[in-house]
Amino acid sequence: MRHRRLGGSGLRISEITFGNWINLTEGSAEEVARTALEAGITTFDTADVYAGTLAETILGRVLGKARRESVVISTKVCAPVGTGPNDRGLSRKHVMEAAHGSLRRLGTDYIDLYQAHRYDENTPLEETLRAFDDLVRQGKVLYVGVSEWTADQISAALGIAGEMGLDRIVANQPQYNMLWRVIEAEIVPLCAREGIGQLVWSPLAQGLLTGKYRPGVPLPADSRAGGPARSQFSVGALTEDVLTRIGRLGEIADDLGIGMAQLAVAWVLRNPAVSTAIVGATEPRQIIETAAASGIDLDDAAAERIDEILAPIVERDPARTPAHPTDYRK
Repeated sequence: MRHRRLGGSGLRISEITFGNWINLTEGSAEEVARTALEAGITTFDTADVYAGTLAETILGRVLGKARRESVVISTKVCAPVGTGPNDRGLSRKHVMEAAHGSLRRLGTDYIDLYQAHRYDENTPLEETLRAFDDLVRQGKVLYVGVSEWTADQISAALGIAGEMGLDRIVANQPQYNMLWRVIEAEIVPLCAREGIGQLVWSPLAQGLLTGKYRPGVPLPADSRAGGPARSQFSVGALTEDVLTRIGRLGEIADDLGIGMAQLAVAWVLRNPAVSTAIVGATEPRQIIETAAASGIDLDDAAAERIDEILAPIVERDPARTPAHPTDYRK
């Protein structure tokens, strides 16, 4: 497993990050997380809202058996975790209370990376950044970041942090994959200048890029597209044309001697702005396969072939960033 620096910080994280947002039984979720650890993954991403806070608890059980210094734990705050008026958002009250809740569930004294899960229009940015800075000064958080913020929002946060002498954002967690490339227009250039690393989620486009969905074949009932999460798929993404083009990516994977999931993750990691690709799994074999994408270097010829196949359907419109402003489940 290769490791990369998180943006301009000194923190090194594994090229593959395990994200435990998928709802599983407790036993199977622990098994998958343990497999990720055994596969060499050292970076684990979660959020207080995932599985109704249970995801953090499960991750804490698994990582509690590892040497704390050997892993990097990332979690997030903003989404509703209760019915009260202050059980959501990025107010000082909620940020501080949510951080303490995450620390308790994760069974740790500190969070390596604490991120604002979404932007909060109802809280002054100065208030949020001051709360994050206080957590850093207290030693409860080591680094801070954001998820699915626009370039303007990130820029504003950097300006305020500079003026107030607060801890700076070092990480951004956007959606990014072969089909969804909107961060390339504004987010990536800004973050590259400011030393902010990308922890990208959905590198497999919610399973589309694994090739398991085929034109003319009914959607598997136990898949993300055929199950309860179907509404998360972009309108028109499961057309015969799109699925046919994705199927052609299998030819490239075969030529390289790798699986389609590995091809998709390796493509994401080819971008130097990406610090890590966040992957999930419903069973151990899936995390083993995607973990093996670390170390696969796609050459220019392979990247050009991918672009030739997907060019008609690739989304690059920066006006559509962020992709899912209220989707906390991923």
